[in-house]
Amino acid sequence: MTEPAQTADRVRIGASDLEIAPLSLGTNVFGWTADRDATFAVLDAFTAGGGNFLDTADGYSAWVPGNAGGDSERLIGEWIASRDARDDVVIATKVSTHPEFTGLSAANIHAAADASLQRLGTDVIDLYYAHFDDADVTLEETVGAFSALVDAGKVRAIGISNYTPERIDEWFRVTEANGLHRAVALQPHYNLVERHFESNGLRERAEREGLAVFPYFSLAKGFLAGKYRTAADVTAEGASVRAGGAAPYLGERGTRVLSVLDEVAAAHGASVASVSLAWLRRQPTVVAPIASARTVEQLGDLLASIQLELTDEELAALARASA
Repeated sequence: MTEPAQTADRVRIGASDLEIAPLSLGTNVFGWTADRDATFAVLDAFTAGGGNFLDTADGYSAWVPGNAGGDSERLIGEWIASRDARDDVVIATKVSTHPEFTGLSAANIHAAADASLQRLGTDVIDLYYAHFDDADVTLEETVGAFSALVDAGKVRAIGISNYTPERIDEWFRVTEANGLHRAVALQPHYNLVERHFESNGLRERAEREGLAVFPYFSLAKGFLAGKYRTAADVTAEGASVRAGGAAPYLGERGTRVLSVLDEVAAAHGASVASVSLAWLRRQPTVVAPIASARTVEQLGDLLASIQLELTDEELAALARASA
């Protein structure tokens, strides 16, 4: 495993007082492809390596047969209790997709937050996201409910995920008109081969509203880790259950991107995954990429990205290759 980033510098989440290392551990694999022992091992190694920001959701991982939702939160809560580690981590979770708490009505948001707090074994959620927009509920109701959770001391900061630029505009119109607590974070789909965030108005909103951006699918479902270079890699025996998600990136453009990633990685003695995350971290408005690990071995490359500094020429070459 790569040497851990023991002295990772902290960065602030927007205008909040939350400070994190510039890498977020995605935990959707906890309770899915990572069992309890694997989850505890990854969390131990992540915090020992300088990481402190965990990204989960109340819906993780309800899609797995036998799971009911809240599985990731529950495992994180058990780990925190067993390690007395609440002060060592900043926890982001989300509402709207748990089978028992769907949507973003005020009543549902309050009930879901209480359920998340119980599973996590804490009295406050550091960053609470509206996971997916709910067109059936007015933003006055939704934003008001999030703000009320801050007033109640159950949430420290508010985030927005998977909203259109126009709905983000409306979110902040409602916020300002009613004197509510402002959202400080945005979670979009963004990585080296998914760059619509740069041109579809989302980055513009993040800049205008001072939103800290935390991209999900930072490694393009494994493609930007260099794991899948041919169709045979995707379908190979022993490939991850999520390998199929990398298939759309195969082809001429993907090969071009991987070629430059290989060159930059070789120049730094780093992995392709580390370079991909280091590129994303340097993009405007991005505070920390989100990446998941189901084993301690996978975690090493993620942690190494924290201290990997690419040159301006390398950043530009990667951007050209993925244009």
